[in-house]
Order: sequence, then C-alpha cells, then structure tokens
Amino acid sequence: MSRRRNQCRQTGNTGNTGRAGNTVNTVNTGRAALGTRPAHGTSWMLVLGRGSRVDMKCSALFLMLLLHCVRSVSASYPRAYNVTWKSTNFKTVLTWDPKPSHLYSYTVEFFRIGGDKMRNPHCIRSSFPQCDLSNFLTELRSSYMAEILSEPPLGETSDLIEFPYSRSPRFCPYNDTDIGKPDFKLEVSADKKKTSLFVTDPLTALFKDGRQLNIRDIFSDQLMYKVTYRKNKSTGKKEHISKTNVIELTNLDQGESYCFSIQAYIPSRTITKQLGEQSQFQCSEENSSILKDYSPVVIFVAVLFILLLVGSIIGATVACCKHRRKVLQKEKEAVPLAPI
Repeated sequence: MSRRRNQCRQTGNTGNTGRAGNTVNTVNTGRAALGTRPAHGTSWMLVLGRGSRVDMKCSALFLMLLLHCVRSVSASYPRAYNVTWKSTNFKTVLTWDPKPSHLYSYTVEFFRIGGDKMRNPHCIRSSFPQCDLSNFLTELRSSYMAEILSEPPLGETSDLIEFPYSRSPRFCPYNDTDIGKPDFKLEVSADKKKTSLFVTDPLTALFKDGRQLNIRDIFSDQLMYKVTYRKNKSTGKKEHISKTNVIELTNLDQGESYCFSIQAYIPSRTITKQLGEQSQFQCSEENSSILKDYSPVVIFVAVLFILLLVGSIIGATVACCKHRRKVLQKEKEAVPLAPI
C-alpha cells in the first residue's frame, strides 16, 4: 500500500508538472522573468497568480495605446482648402473652406516673403473662415503668404505637437488688388462741340496721417483711365485713354447723344489686372429733331393729315359764311317796304 501511494504521488506530480509547464511557457511569452520552473515546494497557484497579473498589465498597456490612438485620431483637425485672397481697393480679406464646427477653430499666420511670421489678434482660434489683413500688409509692393492652422477651439487643448495647416498663394497688394469702379460727372459745352468727363478717384481701405488714401495717392502717374463711349441707341463702341482725371472729347458728332463708361487702367500690371471695374454708362442729352425722331413717311403722313384738317376747317368756315349771307339776304327780301 505504501508503495502504491508513492506511485500515485509521483503520477500526480508528473501531471501537475505538465500543466504548470504550459502555464509557465504561456507566461514566459509575455514576460521572460517567469521562464524558469518554480523551485520545489513553490505553490503553482502563486505562479498562476503572477501570470494573471502580467496578463492584466499587458491588457492595461494595450488599452492605453488604444486610447492614445483614438485620442490622436479625434485630435486631427481638417485642413483648410480653397484658400483665396479677396482684395478690392486694398481691402484685403483671406478666405477659405470649410466653416469650422464646435470641435475646432482656425488661426492665421502671415508673413512677407523673407520676413517673420505675424498674427492678427482677431484671427487666433477663430470660428470664422476668413481674416481681414488690410491693415497688416503695409509694404504694398512686397509679396505675402499666409498659413491657416486647424486648432482646437478657444479654451481647449490638444496633445498634437504640430497642427495641420494650409498655405495660401502669393499675394502682392500693389499688383493684385482689384480696382473698383470710379464715379464721374458729365458736362456738355454750350456750343455742343465738347464733352467733358470729371473722374473721382476711388477711395482705398488705407489711411495715412489720419487721411483716407485714394488710388491716385498709391499709383500716382501710373494710374490712367480708359473711356468707352458710343452713340446712344447704338452698339458700336470707341475707346479713349487719359492720364488725367479731366477728360475732354471733341471728336463727337454735334447734337448727338453719347453714352460713356470709365474704368481705371494701370498698364504696368499684368494683362489680367490692368483694368479695374467698369462704371455704369452715363448719356448726354440729345438735341431732339423731328427729322431724327421720325421717318420721312411718318412726317409726310402727318403733314398731309394736318393739311387736310386745315383745309377741312377752312372749307367749313367758308361754307358757314356763305350760308349765313344767304340767310341774311332772304331776311332782307322778306321785309315789306314801308308806305310813302
């Protein structure tokens, strides 16, 4: 009996050694420190407990990595696109898409080529897809670029070290701003031989010493005006270039009505930017004449009608006079002679 019990103990130990070995090998895959067999008398439950703790630590590490990846994905903000400079008379606004949601905002950094980056305080963590840079692009002949950074909303933080951004095309205010349409007054001389146009230079968004500048202040003698004119009720057009704000035209048909339109012209620019916005047409008054207003047939019919009308009136008047005379003559003859 004693020998059988010893054999049973040995058989049981062999079975435990196989399971424990599997357990240790499994844990060894996770952690090398558990790669040796436990010393004689060490509880296998303790070894299994250590393996469970290592599994828990690995699971916790995996969850932390997963959360970090999820956070990184959620913290990646969409880049701006359709970045465009919109500028008229040096009123310069940078625009882009899309409009931000409550999950992110935009910050604009701009710089002169070769210069340091600057920021407009109104365009930091902004919820609007535009930024007015009119007062910051002071060196008008220099080229500028801007970067739109996609960032967390104002008051929130992010684990990102560098935020996604989009860069604008180059922009030179002096060469690229659009010129708006000018105003002008139209005067015709008393003898109808000369037509004068008095042009007012469009104002800009720029100020100097408290005075608002116009485009003549900036472009000086490079600014010209292009006049497009035509006869009223006609489609044929002619053009005239003037270096001054007072434009006199003398080669017009006397007495005719003409229509005029004016736009700024800067020949030093590229072709697509030379002409400004065209003004509305203004027309001079016309010396009206029956011969110009009506065709000869209409005039002939009108004259004939008038002659017939006058002839009818004269004929009726003559007839009435004759009839009246006859009546008076009969009345005289009907009166008896008084006795002598």
